[in-house]
Amino acid sequence: MLHPFTRKLILLNGAEFCGFGFGDPGDRILEIVFNTSMVGYQEILSDPSYTDQGVVMTYPLIGNYGMAADDYETKVPTIGALIVREYNDEPSNFRSEKTLDEVMRAYGVAGLSGIDTRRLTRMIRDIGSCPGLLCGPEVSLEEGLKRLRAFSPRHDQVSRVSRKAPEHYEAENARFHVAAIDCGMKQNIVRSMLKKGISVTVLPWDTDPAAITALAPDGLFVSNGPGDPEDAVPVINTVRELKGKLPIFGICLGHQILSLAYGASTYKLKYGHRGGNHPVQDLSTGLIEMTSQNHSYAVDDKSLEGTPLTVTHLNLLDKTVEGVQCIRDRAFAVQYHPESAPGPQDSSYLFDRFIALMEEARENA
Repeated sequence: MLHPFTRKLILLNGAEFCGFGFGDPGDRILEIVFNTSMVGYQEILSDPSYTDQGVVMTYPLIGNYGMAADDYETKVPTIGALIVREYNDEPSNFRSEKTLDEVMRAYGVAGLSGIDTRRLTRMIRDIGSCPGLLCGPEVSLEEGLKRLRAFSPRHDQVSRVSRKAPEHYEAENARFHVAAIDCGMKQNIVRSMLKKGISVTVLPWDTDPAAITALAPDGLFVSNGPGDPEDAVPVINTVRELKGKLPIFGICLGHQILSLAYGASTYKLKYGHRGGNHPVQDLSTGLIEMTSQNHSYAVDDKSLEGTPLTVTHLNLLDKTVEGVQCIRDRAFAVQYHPESAPGPQDSSYLFDRFIALMEEARENA
């Protein structure tokens, strides 16, 4: 049963938001970001890409359908906090097994409710994603700002969330075998590949290229994950070593890593893309997809000049790069999440595109 306690959020610009806590009661400093999705708080809670972030949910009611065992994206959530307008601790859902508060307490995830999330979201849009201190009411504004000014962001997120040992998932009537580098991989990516007849061996982020080649996979997949893509140096080097030797498919952080491996550069967006309704155009067909996104960084389109990569997808809201490919090396990647498309699975064709590249490589071997 939920026992509310007073809680507040202090931002580096001096703004304070006072409300009630749920989940873990400990103090913490987080990067404050927002997500505009209307559903899917369990998937957000368990997505490793939110490591060290406090996520403001713009949809006002959170917790009302509880937590279901089959809907987790990772076994151990590493998100920093959920910040909501109204928290519901009495879920109504036949699939629910635990409340959101119970799960957050079990995994050390903090919660803040009862604040004006619209005001906070607008503030983030104005000033950009910023550090915030989630703490008790006894912490003064002066003390909170002192802690925030002394705070240094971590750069080890991928190593913390990646698997420590390989895990194999065998597809029924498997047609292909893919080696997947786990940078914080969502479980639904594995499920999506299994449905397509692709067996998956998920590997730690720092797996040596020779160890990947020894598996004799049909293709290489580079997953989503948290943090600055430039911090994932071992993965960048692995992709650089294996490009042209295996078909490669990257999603989200994997898109940024593939681009870096080919000599492009990345930059941090003002407040990122997080939500389930971002329009993206496939430049090869002209079709527009409504996509699910969660990222802070983007590939610099000008830095692609002089590389063998070409842009395949474009974000129609801010014209950022949403996809790249190298036809010569059978390598491509997208910034958004095709395994998490809202409504109809409009983006599942990307897994078919990966299959086609692996078939082509097999025929030409």
